[in-house]
Amino acid sequence: MTTKNLSEKLSAVQVKGAKPTEKTYKLSDGKGLNLEVRPNGSKYWRLSYRYQQKQKTLALGVYPVVTLSKARELA
Repeated sequence: MTTKNLSEKLSAVQVKGAKPTEKTYKLSDGKGLNLEVRPNGSKYWRLSYRYQQKQKTLALGVYPVVTLSKARELA
């Protein structure tokens, strides 16, 4: 996996090409939107945010049912 500038957004090619590893990892799109890639190859959109000074995570859907553009819209 290559490192990227933190201000860069994900591209559709990066999302599609994300490969599973031994552990779950996240690819950040910015503003709390993440793609969670699981060891079994499934990909989940998650939105991290704070409410009343507590960290929360909202599930937005599963890739490819929810595309990158749709996940950004939902976020």
